[in-house]
This record gives sequence, C-alpha cells and structure tokens, in this order.
Amino acid sequence: MLPTPSDTIVDLKTYSIRLRNRGQVTLPLAVRESLAVAKGDTLTLLQVGEAVLLIPRQLQTPQLSDKIITMMETKGVSLATLLSGLVEERKVIWRERYEDM
Repeated sequence: MLPTPSDTIVDLKTYSIRLRNRGQVTLPLAVRESLAVAKGDTLTLLQVGEAVLLIPRQLQTPQLSDKIITMMETKGVSLATLLSGLVEERKVIWRERYEDM
C-alpha cells in the first residue's frame, strides 16, 4: 500500500541564501550536515515550475560494495566461492525464462 499524503511527515525548513558570482550559492551548515554532503559532492537540481529543489546524488556503488563485502565476511563466503556457483545459477535462470517458450 502506498503512503497517502496524510501518512507522510515532512520536516519543512526555510533558509535564506544569496546568489553570488557565476550563480554560486552556499548551503547552510545545518543543511549540509543533515544531508551528509560536502565540498565536491554532486547535487541534482530539480525545477518544478518556479520552485527549485536540490537533491543529494550519492553514488550507490561504494555503499552497495561495502554491504556485499560485509555480508560475505559475516557469512564466511569468499569471492571464489561466490563466483563458483555463477555458471550454474545462470543456467537455472535461462531454463526458467526460455525453456517453456
């Protein structure tokens, strides 16, 4: 079930910022800290009519890689063991998708 607008709680805060040379703005420290963004991070700017949203764009690859490594270490699975079953797994998936066609 999708959340309805009444189920969603949004923490709305406003900040005054000044447009500087070459269109630069400085995000207030509280915003940078709450979004966990720092110098050099990429943000996505979304224009909705006359409103502008800045959305932190975090690379997912490092986070996913760290999670996979942690899971492998927790379960005691090596990369060689993980890859050893790959060929058989591909065969199973192929059979599930294409044998009945």
